[in-house]
Amino acid sequence: MNPHAKLISITSLLLGTTITISSNHWMMAWTGLEINTLAILPLISKPHHPRAIEAAVKYFLVQAAASALVLFSSMSNAWATGQWDITQLSHPMSCLLLTVAIAMKLGLVPFHFWYPEVLQGSSLTTALLLSTVMKFPPITILFLTSHSLNPTLLTSLAIASTALGGWMGLNQTQT
Repeated sequence: MNPHAKLISITSLLLGTTITISSNHWMMAWTGLEINTLAILPLISKPHHPRAIEAAVKYFLVQAAASALVLFSSMSNAWATGQWDITQLSHPMSCLLLTVAIAMKLGLVPFHFWYPEVLQGSSLTTALLLSTVMKFPPITILFLTSHSLNPTLLTSLAIASTALGGWMGLNQTQT
């Protein structure tokens, strides 16, 4: 990959993460998530191997669907309450949709099938970026809205992810 293109991708990753983490408005948080998604795609598909291209397409489709859910959740909350502030999430349907969107973005258990396949199609450095840096913005949104989200659902997702991840990790032969 061209060093300038790699620099632009890494800078865009940092910019998208910073925008999402520091935003108080739903549209800015969504913009940062989209910048992150578009910045990581060239890094995933860099090897120009069919498996890498497949991983990039899977990553894009899942992240685009999750971003659409974030946008829909924020718009339905703004329609019901008149607030675009991230911390003012109060509409129950918006809370549920946001929880599903964050679970998709993080690769939690009901929505996790894309994650190992994307990691297998990526290089080691890109898989490290996907497993660390790309998790910060959704986790930040989760923390900012945690007072509004259903704690039973969040606990269920966490326990299921931990249990299934440990169980399936015993069967993993490609580490």
